[in-house]
Amino acid sequence: MKRSMLMIISVTMFISSICNIAFAQDDLKIWNEFVEAVKNDQITPDKIRTYNNLPNDMLLQWSKMFKEGKLWEQIQGTPEVYKVGKHIHYIVTFAKDDWKSTFCHTFLVEDGKWYFRHLENITIRLDKIPVPPTSKFPDLPEEKKAWQRQEIYWTEQVRLFNFLSKEKGKDSAFNWFKDGEGYLMAAKTWVPFYPPEKAFILYSCWEQANLRGNKVTLEKFDSNEVVVRMEPIYLQLYKQTGHLKTQISFEDYRRIFETIWQDRATKAGWNLDITYKDDECLFNFHRKK
Repeated sequence: MKRSMLMIISVTMFISSICNIAFAQDDLKIWNEFVEAVKNDQITPDKIRTYNNLPNDMLLQWSKMFKEGKLWEQIQGTPEVYKVGKHIHYIVTFAKDDWKSTFCHTFLVEDGKWYFRHLENITIRLDKIPVPPTSKFPDLPEEKKAWQRQEIYWTEQVRLFNFLSKEKGKDSAFNWFKDGEGYLMAAKTWVPFYPPEKAFILYSCWEQANLRGNKVTLEKFDSNEVVVRMEPIYLQLYKQTGHLKTQISFEDYRRIFETIWQDRATKAGWNLDITYKDDECLFNFHRKK
């Protein structure tokens, strides 16, 4: 009797394992087809259906990078698969040398066909919360949370800019972003060790690095000249998120950035020249005569 039971259990486990393997292979079918399509330059606009009809250029660009970098050779382990309604999500980790990053690829499945829908570098693992009641929720690295804060904030500010532009004109909309007096007050009171103009510079570096999450380097700090190198998340957002391109031109988007910093510099007694290279800004401050 015991021997028969053991045989039944063994056969059941074997059948179960075969089913699981088949299920896993079926789950990866779309992912494998996507990788093959990337290899053969078959990710064309008709294979993309973004959320809310956002521009598809980011997904086309990723597909090109995927092929040129042979990223399929850098995949760690097996992609995680999550089916949600008509969507299937593949969470894939890539690693090479010192670089490692995880991306969620989302596909829409309709009438037996799949469409590349979204690519996301931030995934909050709320599928791994403890059993309720709980006050603990999976966290993200600080740099990703800095990106999220900036994306949420500037999306709302762009909406406000568009509203003010429509109601009162663009000049009034740009003026809304001038916060130089309040910014200088924060510098003078929170950094009381220096004259206001120097406190402003040091506070700007601290605030942008530690509150905003930007990469900041103070390269020169003289009484009459200061050089600050910065990689603002603000400007990277426009390149790497699809929705902002549909809401505001890059010319107006960058003008908001320059309006803010020119007003701050002026209120603190500096002339400011800003130059750009890729994702970097070089701020050259000169004391007003």
